[in-house]
Amino acid sequence: MLLAWLLWGLCLARAQDGHLGFRPAFIHMSGTSVTSSLAGVPADAFSIATGDSETGMLPLADCSGRNRTGDWILNVTYQGNVSRVTVRLTRNLQLCTSNLTNCCMEPLCLVEALQVSACRQSVVVARLLIQAEIYANTSSANVSGKAEENATVIPNQVFQPLGSCPCNLTAGACDIRCCCDLECTSEMKQLFSGSCYKGPFGGDVNPPFDQLCSAQTGKAPDWFPFLCVQSSLNNTPFLGYFFHGSISSSYQVSSFKIPFQTVQGKLSSGYKQGDPILTIHNMYFTVPQLFIAGQCARNSPVAFLQNFEAECLAACNEGQSLLTDILINSGTGDTIKLQVTHEKKTNNVDSCTGRECRNVTYAEDYQIVWEGKRIIEMKVKVLFGDICPEEVLTQKFTVNFVSVNATSTEEFSGNPGYQVGKPVRAAQLNSSDAVTTLNLWKPDGRSLCTATSLTPLLFGFNSVSGCLVEIDVGDSCTQLREKVVERFSSLVQANYVGKRGNSNASVPDDWVEIIRLNTLGPSTNESVQNLKGICPDIPGYLNIQIITADVGAIEGIAQEEILGVQISFSMITWQIQCPVICEAKASFLPITVAVQFIKIPAQPPVPLTRFQINYTEYDCRRNDVCWPELFYPLTTYYTGEPYSRSLAKGLMLIFFALIGVVLSDPWRRVYNAWNAP
Repeated sequence: MLLAWLLWGLCLARAQDGHLGFRPAFIHMSGTSVTSSLAGVPADAFSIATGDSETGMLPLADCSGRNRTGDWILNVTYQGNVSRVTVRLTRNLQLCTSNLTNCCMEPLCLVEALQVSACRQSVVVARLLIQAEIYANTSSANVSGKAEENATVIPNQVFQPLGSCPCNLTAGACDIRCCCDLECTSEMKQLFSGSCYKGPFGGDVNPPFDQLCSAQTGKAPDWFPFLCVQSSLNNTPFLGYFFHGSISSSYQVSSFKIPFQTVQGKLSSGYKQGDPILTIHNMYFTVPQLFIAGQCARNSPVAFLQNFEAECLAACNEGQSLLTDILINSGTGDTIKLQVTHEKKTNNVDSCTGRECRNVTYAEDYQIVWEGKRIIEMKVKVLFGDICPEEVLTQKFTVNFVSVNATSTEEFSGNPGYQVGKPVRAAQLNSSDAVTTLNLWKPDGRSLCTATSLTPLLFGFNSVSGCLVEIDVGDSCTQLREKVVERFSSLVQANYVGKRGNSNASVPDDWVEIIRLNTLGPSTNESVQNLKGICPDIPGYLNIQIITADVGAIEGIAQEEILGVQISFSMITWQIQCPVICEAKASFLPITVAVQFIKIPAQPPVPLTRFQINYTEYDCRRNDVCWPELFYPLTTYYTGEPYSRSLAKGLMLIFFALIGVVLSDPWRRVYNAWNAP
């Protein structure tokens, strides 16, 4: 009965809301918290209500703004035009014992139906239905304050491989060469104390897996040294992980500590671009950074000379700053102390006084001063404050590397060649404006061009970006064309692009002019223009082509420059999409910008010969059968084995081929005819 009412309510909500409303609109809840988003429908009030436990009927939707009902609490956060609704359970889910109150009497602890109503001006505009089916916490955690005496505690196999003594394979007897076997007497251990087994399964009890680099044998294939795993015997794929140490505490996060041999060279030679920055304790210096699916990895190493900016979502209890007296390895053996400056942000937490989370981190801004291959100074500015537990905390982390010789705050994109991932520099050389960048759109939740922010165009990355232009049906085609051109012009507001990553605005030779193909001529089809809702020759696509090339190398690193930039437009015919009768309301036109980097070789390719042009059947790149490679093993291009060995095999093959020809039937007839009387 309860399921039937829920399905009926779900169908009703979808029928009323159409394509807009909560996403998802129906949730089967098995945990203590769920989240849904309301997009496309403005709402100023949210209410939560529970269904009747006996009949299963949901109450009528109301706009009272009630955010609590029974054991449930409703929280709403706003991100632009999207409202995120979070429903949480506040009661205890432990299974009842003699010492617990307000607990669960049965394993299936809670079966309940919830309804969240979104209202605007006291009118319900969307509904969210939740079916909660939550089981009590029956884990082996100590719910009664004292663990069972006969309970066996199994350690985490990732941190303590296969018990404390993995070579103890025989119960009640001493395993030879197993030094940790408690059943071996001290006299027996003296016989094999110098050759103990190591690692899971006793290390040498089972042969090492074939992919281990240290397990090379004379029978290994030729490609084995290049496709193997470098790992000690304390690590094993049988555990499902390659862990960096044999034993690690399961109650602490991995410290990213690395062997001294790995960092010994950095104590004298310094860092290279992309190397992880280390502390004096041979640990990675970490700052939260964006990971897959928009999440943040809290222990992400900071790479030398690679700036980044990340925004991370965190819970109230996860927002505490982890900065302490960190000592950084400068790269040449010197010690750099992290200089921390704190600034408090004032927030209104009157609604949750007494429950607020104090001194949570809102932002951390790192500035690292470098010279050559070493770090000179490291500063961080921490913005902190208080926040209510039900609010979503957005933390921002930025890391910027500044050269010690920098005379201004201007950030270069390479020195001298461009670095991949750095912004493309642009400028108006006939004005006093500072150096800027070419831009792309960074749409928000609704993707409207009027609400989008701009992001720099990054060197070396082919990109596609777009947004929606809001159009009034009453606008003429000329007004529409001017509106679209204005949106595109906001991306390219410069006439020149820097050849190199450190192009100077005062040096004209450091810049190349942007070639603009004039494709925005007036429309010539007036008869089509007179048709309402149809406009030809609308620039719907902006194409940016950037030609680059390698112009040299510094310390073995190739330097790339920009040789030319061309922008052009692709025209479309826009027609309003509406039913039989078009209403006088706004429509939308999607526009797109595409960026393509074209790299040309430093030297022109070798032209084809006349033979290669005319006789394509002998071209091995165009045909499945390649006759010139018939004797490939006899040429110097074959490197599968020593040339002397392949030559000897080839001569033997030719020798046997000649014998076969001589002993064949035609040659026998010639021989008989020659010797005939």
